Amino acid sequence: MSDDGARFLIAVTGLRAEARIAERSAGVRAVAGGGDAARLDKLVRQLAAQGGDAIISFGIAAGLAPDCSAGACVVGREVVYEDCSYSADPAWTGSIKKLIGCAELVTIAGVDRPLTCPSEKQVLYQTRGAVAADMESHVVARIAAELALPFAVLRVIADPAERALPQAAIAGMKADGGVDVGAVLASLATSPGQLSGLIRVAVEAGRARAALFRCGDLLGSGLGFRDLS
Repeated sequence: MSDDGARFLIAVTGLRAEARIAERSAGVRAVAGGGDAARLDKLVRQLAAQGGDAIISFGIAAGLAPDCSAGACVVGREVVYEDCSYSADPAWTGSIKKLIGCAELVTIAGVDRPLTCPSEKQVLYQTRGAVAADMESHVVARIAAELALPFAVLRVIADPAERALPQAAIAGMKADGGVDVGAVLASLATSPGQLSGLIRVAVEAGRARAALFRCGDLLGSGLGFRDLS
């Protein structure tokens, strides 16, 4: 438990900007993975040992279904990763769906690296039936299963299924979930043709973060996890 004995919700994100959105809700402590699954696993387990008694995967995601546009909200009913499948807590998932209203209940795919081209997204959509993918949900689901904690997934589509990610966008992601502007500029200097694609990705990511911000406000304290109230 935490020093004051209070319970709290663990919000797991990819980027620090998403973690800040999650922590606007009372009773939430957030951690950004930055694409480093081993580091994220360690940090989430530390928070669980300190009193975190539920985990939500919260942030932006890659779209896999052809009809999901940037800014679309999805709630994970299950997370699939390799040969594993994890069911999200049904009561919490239902609470999130009710509070947000427009979100679709879907299968979320966990991935170990960014999906850079549409063909990779199409394969996951066709073989696993997943509508969105991110690099944190499978870590959350695995830890929750091992520690017998409830988990949920709320994600907003940032790059739609038809969108390719320029290398500059990937280069800019730091291990702590921050953004390395220097790495982005260096990648652009090497390959200036990425600029138009990078601008498009930035615009869509901004739309997704705005939607995530609204979702956080709608969910309120504990991000829809009623046992924390």
